[in-house]
Amino acid sequence: MDDDGYLAPRWLIGGNAQTIWPALFGKRFDGTVPTFRRERWDTPDGDFIDVDWQVSPSARDATTDRPLLVLFHGLEGSSGSHYAQAFAHWARANGWDFAVPHFRGCSGELNRAPRAYHSGDFEEIGWVLQRIRAGRGGRIAAVGVSLGGNALLRWAEEAGESAARIADAVCAVSSPIDLAAGGRAIGTGFNRQVYTRMFLRTMKPKALAKLAQHPGLFDRERLLAARTLYDFDNVFTAPLHGFRDTDDYWSRGSAKPHLHRIRIPALVLNARNDPFVPAASLPLQRDVGPSVTLWQPRHGGHVGFPGGRWPGHVLTLPERVMGWIQAAI
Repeated sequence: MDDDGYLAPRWLIGGNAQTIWPALFGKRFDGTVPTFRRERWDTPDGDFIDVDWQVSPSARDATTDRPLLVLFHGLEGSSGSHYAQAFAHWARANGWDFAVPHFRGCSGELNRAPRAYHSGDFEEIGWVLQRIRAGRGGRIAAVGVSLGGNALLRWAEEAGESAARIADAVCAVSSPIDLAAGGRAIGTGFNRQVYTRMFLRTMKPKALAKLAQHPGLFDRERLLAARTLYDFDNVFTAPLHGFRDTDDYWSRGSAKPHLHRIRIPALVLNARNDPFVPAASLPLQRDVGPSVTLWQPRHGGHVGFPGGRWPGHVLTLPERVMGWIQAAI
């Protein structure tokens, strides 16, 4: 097991500080703000997803033979998230194309189908990656952040040997690969008061809009009464996506029990002070196969991994992750 040698700045102490400060104030890019063009893809079930492609520095650089980094965002994330902009900056500076497929309902427009997205959504991941691969000849690497990382690992696990025909390497960053452990952690104490409230502040209105779109889809009063992600998933996420309840969803959706099935280079990066992901729930080397590398540094928070002098930046994360991916492929 490798901790990758990451050390947090001395002026930013603790998992919560290393989570919140980078997301709000960390420098995400040098110079030019990442810009995107959007493609809308119709899905096989009559819905759509939006994919944001970083605009190349010049038209002559646009080619399907350039290496491509695909980033799957976290819960309620988007191409505007701090980590997405940091990876976009790295891609632009290093000659990679960059794309952010949005999970349904996360691109700023309500999707059409009576569903949303979830942590074990490996079928959606597979469909997106297969469509991307069909149009490109160069290397493809995929990075999933938090929820998106668990779903990405679930795809790699389910795909087995066939994953190598689609992607060259994958990485999960700060992913709650034991969903029950992560759910318990975010549902108590400080986490419940701060992070859970933050997520439910956007998730509940989206769910209510979905109910208006599809009357009778779930119990409105139960959703309004939800105070934790466990409660929300019991009313909304689990039943809408074919799970019996939250416990069934968290059990079947977790990537940790299946890491030994992955057959392409895979990096699983989790800080041991991540407030969302208890260190005791992280996998050991005996839990994974030879294709999986574990990085579990002592510091970093949840999708933080800040660097530099005050006020700091979040460019260390893509540098470390992409350095590993380039070596792996």
